[in-house]
Amino acid sequence: MSDILELARTKVLTQGIGLDKEEILQVLQLEETRISELLDLAHQVRLRWCGEEVEVEGIVSLKTGGCPEDCHFCSQSGLFESPVRSAWLDIQGLIEAAKQTQKSGATEFCIVAAVKGPDERLMSQLEQAVAAIKAEVEIEVAASVGILTQEQVDRLKAAGVHRYNHNLETARSYFPKVVTTHTWESRRDTLKMVAESGMEVCSGGILGMGESLEQRAEFAIELAELNPTEVPINFLDPRPGTPFADYEVMDSKDALRAVGAFRLALPRTMLRFAGGRELTLGDLGTEQGLLGGINAVIVGNYLTTLGRPMEQDLDMLDRLRLPIKVLNSSI
Repeated sequence: MSDILELARTKVLTQGIGLDKEEILQVLQLEETRISELLDLAHQVRLRWCGEEVEVEGIVSLKTGGCPEDCHFCSQSGLFESPVRSAWLDIQGLIEAAKQTQKSGATEFCIVAAVKGPDERLMSQLEQAVAAIKAEVEIEVAASVGILTQEQVDRLKAAGVHRYNHNLETARSYFPKVVTTHTWESRRDTLKMVAESGMEVCSGGILGMGESLEQRAEFAIELAELNPTEVPINFLDPRPGTPFADYEVMDSKDALRAVGAFRLALPRTMLRFAGGRELTLGDLGTEQGLLGGINAVIVGNYLTTLGRPMEQDLDMLDRLRLPIKVLNSSI
């Protein structure tokens, strides 16, 4: 059997073709002594096919908590005895959050709501919020408000949402162990409509929820089939009151193997560090990831967990000499 990293060097680095499922599994099974070699190759792939810029994004929750779904990792579910309770943010609050995000150098601001899918109240408020932000802040607006109908996709596109996030969360074969109140297919169907509308597709998930390495490889391939603009990579941060509260934090070496493997599966896609990186990888591991295939990062806090202070992440990017993506002057 040929060496998997030599194969990847030819297939992914030279030709820009992502690895297949069995090849990704081999990467996820690499011995510890080869992790640095993997990350170096992943970084070369990122530079070759995506360029050197890192995209910085801030996120804010329009509606927090009280969600009717039972995603087992999420403290925003109204079905669990978790400390998060329902709250709404008004449009002026969203504008201020967008301004603070823009000051960080971020080019992307994502509005998130803890819902299965948006009702008319939420759709209307989102449309108003996007218009208000665009009038006052020079920043791209993304949204993440759950499962959509075709009419809702069309309305968000018309409102000026340029990228839509809806995570597949995990492999199709493992999804029923994570969520029972809706299907993996309903998530994929929303993403297909988003892609057909012309909005950019953002879809990733959470690693370390008990899935096998085979399912991790399956997940990478299922994401690649979406041809997404962006894949956010989260690591499980076990939240009190949720069914996954007692799960162990993912091993940092496995997390770095996954970062490298996902880059070799998705050579042309933006891979974004999202929730759980601080707990799983710490500062050193985060830096290794940014020099090992990652080319985007969420700064500041997440939806229900604290991140690092925004300034620390920006200082880290500066120290690593990773240039931050800027908006085109035409926007």
